Amino acid sequence: MKHFKFYSKEDILSLTKVRRFETKIGERVQFLRSGEEWPEVIQQSPAKYVVLGIPEDFGVKANYGIGGTDTAWLSFLSAFLNMQSNDFMPGDNILLLGHFDFGDVKFLIENNAYNDEEKVTAYRHAINIIDEEVENLVKVIASSKKIPVMIGGGHNNAYPIIKGVAKGLHKAEMIPLSQINCINLDAHTDYNVADGRHSGNGFRYAEEDGYLGKYCMIGLHENYITQNVLVDIHNNPFIDYISYEDIFIHERKNFIQAVAHAIGFTEDTYTGIDLDLDCVENVLSSALSPSGFSALHARKFVTFAAQDAKVAYLYICEGATQLADGRKNESTGKLISYLVSDFIKELSHD
Repeated sequence: MKHFKFYSKEDILSLTKVRRFETKIGERVQFLRSGEEWPEVIQQSPAKYVVLGIPEDFGVKANYGIGGTDTAWLSFLSAFLNMQSNDFMPGDNILLLGHFDFGDVKFLIENNAYNDEEKVTAYRHAINIIDEEVENLVKVIASSKKIPVMIGGGHNNAYPIIKGVAKGLHKAEMIPLSQINCINLDAHTDYNVADGRHSGNGFRYAEEDGYLGKYCMIGLHENYITQNVLVDIHNNPFIDYISYEDIFIHERKNFIQAVAHAIGFTEDTYTGIDLDLDCVENVLSSALSPSGFSALHARKFVTFAAQDAKVAYLYICEGATQLADGRKNESTGKLISYLVSDFIKELSHD
């Protein structure tokens, strides 16, 4: 695993503020010990959840977006590890694996491409490296019957995640490869034409390659759905959506009904839970929006999905603490830590 950094106990404790009379999540999570082989650790670990970071912005830049989705992971980790370990979430059922680091590839592109168009092309090609490594790691986690929880990067990673989980569950439970469904809380479809890998077409690639079963989107902004994608969605019985305007402007369904509809649409098999932070109002992302879901809606979404769906994975993406244009918001990581803890706490009630 060329670009993956596995965390040691020292790595984790270096971000954990240890205090007398308190026990932090960072003191309880499982980790890879020196000399251990990572596939065996995942397979043999008593932990149910495997948390890892994908801090990259290749897909966003390949989609002509503003870079910075590689900055949310460390902010999340600092907040997450310093939450209290208690009866609500002890933390010992979590294996904190580490994060990907594609900095060497990014350095080559940024220092050798002559102009912006060349950079876009180079990033689209380079995403193949990310696809392969993410798929291979996620496949091992899913085949070990653990639930991968992935943070960071652009929504381009939906493709290798769905592919890896599909292959892993196919190996573990012999389910058909095309039967990983997905519920996506998002302002955008990320189902654009497969014209080269980027953050706007991960689900299209997953479907065309035969790994995505049913796909339901909640909260799409009608102003940003291209007509050709809208036609494709309406002609596909395995894809459904409820727009943001359906929920809050026209009030055809309330938020809870929208989530329930998505869960019902995908309930026939394992379902991935995606949350693109560009749909949460004023959260720093490449496509930051002044109009969107609240943080409370996002927390309710992951909770209800964990409660009622047959969960295959959780992926939270597109958030940033600093964008390439200089904008900053340090609270993004703390919001993600709330979302991950809500998800794990709800699933742990089973």
